[in-house]
Amino acid sequence: MIGIAAASLTAFSFIPQIVKVIRNKSAHDVSVVMLFQFSLGVLLWMAYGVYLDDLIIILANGVTLTSLLFLLVLYYFYGRRKK
Repeated sequence: MIGIAAASLTAFSFIPQIVKVIRNKSAHDVSVVMLFQFSLGVLLWMAYGVYLDDLIIILANGVTLTSLLFLLVLYYFYGRRKK
């Protein structure tokens, strides 16, 4: 239960940032280096989950990676739009 709760909180942790970027139509305060670094870490956690054959680790990090990639798309979309 603790693992599921931790995985859920982590998996959806970037949703508030995504909502803020969409509402403000700006990703000015988002660090792209942090997004890439965190994405790489999450990808490695997913690989570790595959290695362990642990569905919770795989799914939680899959959702997290999806939200991070979406945030990266928003970062570049709104970054180019401002220029």
